[in-house]
Amino acid sequence: MPLNTFPENLSQNKELSIRIVSPEFGHISSEMAVQYGSAQRLPYYFFLFVLRGNSQEVIDGKTVEVGEHELFFALPHQLRQLPTTGHSADYYKLGFDDECLSRLPKKFPFLLNPLNRQKISFPPDAALRLRNTFKILNELLRTADNDPELILAYLNSLLTEINAAYYALHKKHTAAGLDKFLGFKLFVEDNLTDQPAITEIADKLALSTDCLYRIVKQHSGVSPKEFITDRLIMEARRRMYNNQNTSVKELAFELGFNDPSYFSRLFKKLTGKTIAAFYRDLSL
Repeated sequence: MPLNTFPENLSQNKELSIRIVSPEFGHISSEMAVQYGSAQRLPYYFFLFVLRGNSQEVIDGKTVEVGEHELFFALPHQLRQLPTTGHSADYYKLGFDDECLSRLPKKFPFLLNPLNRQKISFPPDAALRLRNTFKILNELLRTADNDPELILAYLNSLLTEINAAYYALHKKHTAAGLDKFLGFKLFVEDNLTDQPAITEIADKLALSTDCLYRIVKQHSGVSPKEFITDRLIMEARRRMYNNQNTSVKELAFELGFNDPSYFSRLFKKLTGKTIAAFYRDLSL
């Protein structure tokens, strides 16, 4: 199945690639769940909104605790492990793909995750609005031939609410600084395996290296070099999951490392595991 493509057998609308799950609706069969295994490299956008109780999500190897009135989101290409414990008492889960997103009238910057946080807390009034919108989508998607434009209207409203909440606690960040950080993230994604030099990125963004350092540190908590290294190791883990027959040498060269031994040492330093141990864990 190509990435960024919603599984056709999961869609709940005849014209849109979208699915919603709530405690009483939308669950896939146990047989279908087995096909997806215990972990999945997401081909679509995934959202979990907890109304009551709490849940635990593991994304790219990191555990995220999601509590009442909190929303967790994950992006295409991220590696999500399926929960091993029960769901929260009351929740909504939603998935849709890029084609669905492209039909909305506006863009949503939070989907680039510029602030490097995938959990959002909502105050009671916003949580109520979010709950009501999820509820309407839940009702609309119970019938496969409902008007897709109506569904898209509520999806647009939902993402607008989430986008506002994502940035609500970060108004202190200047627009210019955030724009530059977004530019940095996009450049890194587009050129990741080339391992661009920090000076090259700074030149592309018309910044000094010191200014780039301050902006990236402010928005991500790490230096530009650390950000790129962390992203490379994350990509290594994703590729290892998707192709467990790749050798260390092949993987190193795919990611732009000329020295496989250095890559192996870096992987162990950042993950706490050797590459061989990581592969063993995947085969369990």
